[in-house]
Amino acid sequence: MKSPASASWKAPLKFRMPTAENLIPIRLDIEVDGQSYKDAFTWNPYDPDSEVVMFAKRTVKDLKLSPGFLPQIVQSIQSQLATFRSYEGQDMYVGDKIIPIKLDLQVNHTVIRDRFLWDLNNFDSDPEEFARTLCKDLGIEDPEVEPAIAFAIREQLYEIAIQNVTTARENRISKKGRRAAEHFTPSKASGAALDLMKLFSFGSSVVRKRKEWDYYKPVLDLLSNEDVHALEAKEERSGWEGKLVLRESI
Repeated sequence: MKSPASASWKAPLKFRMPTAENLIPIRLDIEVDGQSYKDAFTWNPYDPDSEVVMFAKRTVKDLKLSPGFLPQIVQSIQSQLATFRSYEGQDMYVGDKIIPIKLDLQVNHTVIRDRFLWDLNNFDSDPEEFARTLCKDLGIEDPEVEPAIAFAIREQLYEIAIQNVTTARENRISKKGRRAAEHFTPSKASGAALDLMKLFSFGSSVVRKRKEWDYYKPVLDLLSNEDVHALEAKEERSGWEGKLVLRESI
């Protein structure tokens, strides 16, 4: 006898983040009059739009940004929320599916790299809790690392959710009959589907394959001030080179 959870794996679901909280990743990369502002955070898409304006006002005030940032921040957040909402109500097919999640992050002096598998069918999964546990296990003390890990996971899950909507749409168009709902074409980012029953219990969201433990275990590096400054200088040079190339091509 199938459990209710397993019986619904192949059934179409309405678009949402495959996590307990339906929080979406927001990225800001804005430049106004030579001043730049970059940020990454999660947002509840069901919060009133007035919260966006309030957030932008607080950000401009707290960071002492020029007034020109206010409409740019509001527009960027609202545009990303509109993209998310454009998928709402559409079917997405998950199937018996897990995906690889990769972390390659530098947060201040901390560099962390990791790889693990995530169960897309577990809508009780919690990237924030996973990030909290990982930081505790690795003894990471920088409070900015935990939200950065959770954001990186959510960003990848969001991309996969959007791809699953596209797959469901293509299935409706190209397939007829019973096999249409069961067929899933793995996307470039998601990799090959694996047998969930061999890897997961119903209460689990994350797994490290035993044969890959020696290859894909968390790697943690702590950078010196000199290392951080060198990386920042390299990133700044890359940014300027990109702008010069863009201007030359115009």
